[in-house]
Amino acid sequence: QVLLVESGGDSVQAGGSLRLSCVASGYRYSAYSIGWFRQAQGKEREGVAAIDSDGYYNTADSAGGRFTISRDNAKNTVYLQMNNLKPEDTGMYYCALAPLVTPIATLEPSEYHHWGQGTQVTISS
Repeated sequence: QVLLVESGGDSVQAGGSLRLSCVASGYRYSAYSIGWFRQAQGKEREGVAAIDSDGYYNTADSAGGRFTISRDNAKNTVYLQMNNLKPEDTGMYYCALAPLVTPIATLEPSEYHHWGQGTQVTISS
């Protein structure tokens, strides 16, 4: 059973930084993407950043160069470093895994079959 566990969410002031962690276990896919998504209250879930099984990554324009995705294979962990946070970054952040035929760091939520429970990020102005 695939299990994704997020952590690192917190309440910080605008301009601050957070690092989210996603520990992934139980998967056997040779090609996949692990992505970070966020959902603000009343809005649709949107992709923030993703990294595929070959190590290529993709970051949403909304991240504006402020977010960086990385992974530590030894720890089965994917990180999302978020700098210069803004109030509009507030939301629930989810980690997800997409089994793929060909590796690609996709930001499309419908490609992802496995989801974590989420971690809350709140940015105050």
